[in-house]
Amino acid sequence: MDLQLNGLWGQQSLFPAGTRSLRRVLLPCALESDFPAAAISRLAEHESWRKEVHRPATHTHKWWAQRLGTVFRAILTAAVTGDAKAAGTAYASRPDLEGLVVYDPFAGSGTTLVEAAKLRATIVGRDINPVATLVQRQALQPWNEERLRAAYRSVEQACRKQIDALHVSAAGDAVLYYFWVAVASCPRCDDQVDLFSSYVFARHAYPRRYPAAQATCPSCRCVVGVDLSTDDRIRCRKGHESPLDGPVRGQYMTCSCGHRTRVVDALAGSPPGYRMYAKLVVRPDGTKAYEAVDEFDTRLFEQAERLLAQGSGSLVQPVGNLDDGINTRQAIRWGYRRWEQFFNARQLYCLGLLGAAIRDLDAGAAEREALTTLFSGTLEFNNLFCSYKGEGTGAVRHMFSHHILKPERVPLEAHPWGTPYSSGAFSTLFESRLLRAHAYKNNPHDIVLEGDRPVRRFSLSYPLSGRVVQRWEDIGPGATAQVVCGDSASTDLPDESVDLVVTDPPFMDNVHYSELADFFHAWLTGIVPFAGYPDSAVSTRDPQEVQSASAEAFGAAIEAVWKECCRVLRPEGLLAFTFHQARIAGWTALMLALRNAGFQATAIQPIKAEMSTSVTKSGASEPSNLDSIIVCRKLGIGTPFAASPSDATGKALRHLDALRRAGIAFGAGDVASVVRGSVLSLLTSPDCQLHLRDLVEVSERTLAQMAPERDPSKDIRSHR
Repeated sequence: MDLQLNGLWGQQSLFPAGTRSLRRVLLPCALESDFPAAAISRLAEHESWRKEVHRPATHTHKWWAQRLGTVFRAILTAAVTGDAKAAGTAYASRPDLEGLVVYDPFAGSGTTLVEAAKLRATIVGRDINPVATLVQRQALQPWNEERLRAAYRSVEQACRKQIDALHVSAAGDAVLYYFWVAVASCPRCDDQVDLFSSYVFARHAYPRRYPAAQATCPSCRCVVGVDLSTDDRIRCRKGHESPLDGPVRGQYMTCSCGHRTRVVDALAGSPPGYRMYAKLVVRPDGTKAYEAVDEFDTRLFEQAERLLAQGSGSLVQPVGNLDDGINTRQAIRWGYRRWEQFFNARQLYCLGLLGAAIRDLDAGAAEREALTTLFSGTLEFNNLFCSYKGEGTGAVRHMFSHHILKPERVPLEAHPWGTPYSSGAFSTLFESRLLRAHAYKNNPHDIVLEGDRPVRRFSLSYPLSGRVVQRWEDIGPGATAQVVCGDSASTDLPDESVDLVVTDPPFMDNVHYSELADFFHAWLTGIVPFAGYPDSAVSTRDPQEVQSASAEAFGAAIEAVWKECCRVLRPEGLLAFTFHQARIAGWTALMLALRNAGFQATAIQPIKAEMSTSVTKSGASEPSNLDSIIVCRKLGIGTPFAASPSDATGKALRHLDALRRAGIAFGAGDVASVVRGSVLSLLTSPDCQLHLRDLVEVSERTLAQMAPERDPSKDIRSHR
């Protein structure tokens, strides 16, 4: 085991739980001089597997690219301690940061805010997107459990009966899921093509161990059991035989006449049609069964269409259109132009009922807001871009498995209120999201190493109980959290009022948050979750957003935010943020923005990044496993991170080697990001005489020379 782990984290007796007052940012601090990155990464990796369980307060609603609470707790405690041992002790005890002001200008889901509030710091969070602000407020805002449960029951009474009535079989069994397939017309012969790539629509998450699966017969549309370990064809009870494969291969479909056409060409700018073909019912004894749809199911859906038409005036419905963007382009190519097109008629009716029940709810403001957030989170699992994950796992694959709006050829329609057997339903998320977050806020837990094993420990943090306000002047006793929706380039914070700026800014163009958040905003405007929510705006997009595909635009926007941070930061204060970027242009823009804003980098610490199971990352050619923590001081304060390119490269490789020896997995993309960031940090040093092109050349030459060793299985120490 790594010596760092043994010396700092391997013995529980080194970390007696207790309260320590740490109310001053040190110079230098452990974050700059002696940060226990390997040990923290071990804990962060453990968190990444079930982050919604380990940090439930920040997971009441979808937000993208969420970072790990463990890392941000470590950043905060290392900023107020002088070395790795003290940082480790503070991390694993109960430090008290009361009086310290921590500011996050890109607050996202509220990770920094929650970790700082757990240490009793005064917190200020801003984000330009109102959906993010809603998520932050739920992470911090206290709820009264009795009022929350009463409000939930009121909503249930107002709409559940109507929703249940539209999710039932002819035999009276509850329907958990309806299975649909998109349909396109062949442009040459008008043949209607079901866009199946496989007629097997339900299989186990571990098919080698559990090969039993369900298929739909393309001839008579009955449901057929198949064994994936032996069957290569479908043989239904009526004697039909067909291959398991459907008419879609990649981007192409083939009609019954043999015409091969790109699916998007066949759609010709309009969304596909949909055909319902199967359902999963749960019987009174709790057993489940896959069944083909019948006339009763069809009539029930037609009834939902009529109800939607009759009730459209009183229901909450999504508004607005999709605007062109990086994340919306694929959906638009498939013909989706309006947010309402992401739902079928039954979903629009049932979700509309649910939304109206919350809109009209007579309850405490915080509890109504919590249920609004829950409703919005339910949308993620109840739309035509969702699909079936199968048996042996959470059944519904939500629409944001990728950071784009990806049309689904075989969508799954779930019961939005849900049953005890449901996944992603309003009733099940009430338990797994709201009540779990409520319990966590009252009694937070953290992950520490006990011996070599990450374990959960309570009593290392303070409860989250402070009132949330929207103005700096309202901060005071009982109100130690300011959460604001707005441009972080201009704030109401006084000069030199902040001790720590800790954040996770946009990584230039990795995620275009507002393009995705508009999916939720389209519904939230009809409910208005909190006073000041921009209900008249049709989109959350804002010209002042920092993320951009253009390095120049990204640099200009983030420079404006850094300048404001420099204004509000105390002279001895510290700026620390996580960053990862595959393009050197992104690193260049970031470092120039810091320099122009009046900051210099004093440390760069590679650390475990967001998650180990990200579908988005696994699909990348060089998936991201590490972030760099960029630590900065105002110019003239502290010591620059490196004196020369070789010094920067050597430090970067030593940090990476320590992580590798601790068992932290990372790839070539991580090495490139850390090395580029470390070398280019010299741009922020007032003593650096090298030009940008010289630094770029050094970093690229270093990476080229070590190319074979960028394989994470190789030892990189020879390149120190």
